[in-house]
Amino acid sequence: MKANNFIILILVFSLFLNACNTKNKKSKDNDSSTIETAYFGEKPPGLIPEPFAPDIVSPEGLFEGGKHSPDMKSYYFSRKNGKYEKRTFFVIRYENGSWGNESETELKWPKFSKGGDTIYRGNKYRDRTDTGWSEYKSLGPPFTDIHIMGISFTDKGTSYFDQWDGKDTIGGLNYSRLIDGKYEPRQSMGKHINTGTWIAHPSVAPDGSYLIWDQHAEDGYGESDIYISFRQKDGSWLPAINMGDKINTELSESSGRVTDDGKYLFFSRGEWKVKEDGSENWVGKPYWVNSQVIENLRPK
Repeated sequence: MKANNFIILILVFSLFLNACNTKNKKSKDNDSSTIETAYFGEKPPGLIPEPFAPDIVSPEGLFEGGKHSPDMKSYYFSRKNGKYEKRTFFVIRYENGSWGNESETELKWPKFSKGGDTIYRGNKYRDRTDTGWSEYKSLGPPFTDIHIMGISFTDKGTSYFDQWDGKDTIGGLNYSRLIDGKYEPRQSMGKHINTGTWIAHPSVAPDGSYLIWDQHAEDGYGESDIYISFRQKDGSWLPAINMGDKINTELSESSGRVTDDGKYLFFSRGEWKVKEDGSENWVGKPYWVNSQVIENLRPK
């Protein structure tokens, strides 16, 4: 009898463990914020940046820039180096409980709205429709008469964007507030923010409390570096802060942004290499780091 009771106990315990594992698996499959779904199963980084899924998205450094969709179930990125003579755009999607293979996409550097129903590119946008995405539409004034490489919005609709000045540098960062459904004339962020050259790719916090961008400046560590500024209670912005030698190196760092779940800062790190025909080719990888690095720089 004791032996039979022991066997029954083992069977009950096994069924219990199997039920727990099934429950946990379903929970992970349904939770797009877990690392199993959102980040290709990669081990999350600490306060030192680590390459993000290099074997998947940047083999041999074949990478330009990338971005998750708001639901964290699609990762968009581009390549223009190595065997990709022309810039090519890719997407990897999480479907049926796992990440699929990369495939080409017609979406180019999509910058999604908070809900994911609008994507922005420069001074144009597209809306989600029942059959896909609309054609590009103009954002209208004050965005139409300039070339914009990067644009970002707060939850209240204030936009921050860079401006091509027609020379060999980016002219600086601007902003425009959304007032009564219309954008006011653009205003410069000022010399305490626009301190260098190649000032580009702004990314503002949803609550508007900080702004991240990249530029080449005298206090940098090499090529372009990633900078941050914090917004004070009176609405003014503190002077630009280089994010330090853990984020920035002698290479080129650019396109810093915090994930929609607020957990990680992503950015690109690479270098310009001269090809046989004399043209330059950017070869890099995506990096990620715990977003606590931002709080460590925030004024107390």
